[in-house]
Amino acid sequence: MINAFETHLQQHFPLLWQKKIILAISGGVDSVVLAHLLHELGIPFLMAHCNFQLRGEESEGDQHFVETLAKELSVPIAIKRFETKTYGKAHGLNTQLAARVLRYEWFEALCQEQGYDYILTAHQANDSWETFLINTSRGSGLKGLLGIPAENAHVLRPLLPFSREEILAFAQERGICWREDSSNSSDAYTRNKIRHHLSPILKEIHPNFFKNFEKTQNLLQLSYDFLQESVAQYRKEWFIMGQPIVFEVEKLRDHPHRRFLLYELLSPYGFGDTEILERFLRASTGRQLSSDTHRLLSNRGQWLISPKEIDTETSYSIAEDMEELSYPIAIRIRSTKAIERGLAGTLFLDRDKIQFPLHLRKRKEGDLFYPQGMGGKRKTLRKYFKDEKYSLYDKENQWLLTDATDQILWVIGKRADERFLAIEETKNILQISITL
Repeated sequence: MINAFETHLQQHFPLLWQKKIILAISGGVDSVVLAHLLHELGIPFLMAHCNFQLRGEESEGDQHFVETLAKELSVPIAIKRFETKTYGKAHGLNTQLAARVLRYEWFEALCQEQGYDYILTAHQANDSWETFLINTSRGSGLKGLLGIPAENAHVLRPLLPFSREEILAFAQERGICWREDSSNSSDAYTRNKIRHHLSPILKEIHPNFFKNFEKTQNLLQLSYDFLQESVAQYRKEWFIMGQPIVFEVEKLRDHPHRRFLLYELLSPYGFGDTEILERFLRASTGRQLSSDTHRLLSNRGQWLISPKEIDTETSYSIAEDMEELSYPIAIRIRSTKAIERGLAGTLFLDRDKIQFPLHLRKRKEGDLFYPQGMGGKRKTLRKYFKDEKYSLYDKENQWLLTDATDQILWVIGKRADERFLAIEETKNILQISITL
C-alpha cells in the first residue's frame, strides 16, 4: 500500500512534501494508518486531536493513545477538549453536527494562527460510498452522487482511493495498533447501518465493487464538470447579478432540458424541487417561493432571487446632534443656508417643520404621504409603490425617513413629502444626503 499511496500523492498532491500540514487524528485505524504512511514518506505534519468528551473514559483513552503515538513518531501534536453537548444545545445542533462544527473551526484557527497550508482527513473509499448512498436516499442531485471530494479548499483526503479492507490489511501487516470507537458498532446511525449490512452484501455480489464504484464516481465527476461548464454559460446569459439577482426565466420556458436547468441554476439558493419550480413558471407577478436561505419572487416575466430578510421592522434612530449614519444606509446630515439644485440623492428640509429624533424604517400598513409634485394630494405608500411598479423585493427594501411623529419625510432616494421641503425663503434648512 505504501507504494500505491506514494504514487497517488505524487500524481494528485505533489506539493505535500513542501507544505505545512495538519493531520486530523481520532485514534481510529484510518487516521492512524494515514499518520504512519505520511511518516514513512518523510512528510512532516502536526497531529490535531479533538476530545469531544462524549464517551467518558473511552474519550480519555483516545487522547492518551494519540499522545503516545505522537511521541513514537516524533511528530508535534495539538489537542483540544470541547464541551460538545453544551455547544450543541446552545446552537440548536445535534451532537454529530456540533462536533463537526467545533472540529473544523478549530482546524481553521490552527491554520490561521500557525500558518498551516492543508488539513488532511482520513476519509477512505468506503466513506465515499456510504455518503453516496445517504445522499441518494435524500433525493440528491448529481453533485450529491459524487461522494466525498478529494480536495475541498485546503482540506485534502488522500486516502479516498483505498478501501477500509486495504487499510486494515496494511495496519495488520505492519503491526499498527489503533483505537476502536464503540459507537461504530451501533446501528443507531444511518452510516453504520450501511456499513454493517449493505456493504457486505454488495461485496458478496461483486468482490471488486468498491474499485468499480470508484471508477463510476470518477466518470460522474467528469460528467458533472462538463455539465457545470454548460450551466455556467446559461447562468451568464440568463442571470443579471446584483441585489436581487434577476433571472430572465422566460428564456428558459421552452428549453427541452428545462427541469434540469431549473435545478442546477436554483439549487445553490435552496430551491431543489423541480416540480414546484415548473409550476412556479405559471405564477403571477407578486407570487413567491421560500427556501431556508432565499426567496424567489415572480415579477413580470422575471424571477428575483434574494436572501431572506432578517428583520423588516427595525427602526434606526437619528438624534438631532448626529451628523452621519453609516447603517443601514449611509447618510450625512448638516445645516445649511441655501438650497443647492440638482444634487442627486439629496433632500433639503425645513428644520422648523420636523421633530427629532428622525428614524429610518421600512414600510408598514397605513403609511401615506404627500408626494412632491402632486399639488398637495395625499397618496398611500401602497398606491405609490404600485404606480411606480415596485417589485415585492423593492417594497421590502425601500427605506423611509420619518420624524418623531412618524410622518414620512422621504421615500429615500425616490420621492419627498412636499409639506416638509425647504423653499427659498426657509431660514433653517436641513440637508440630508445619501453618501456612497
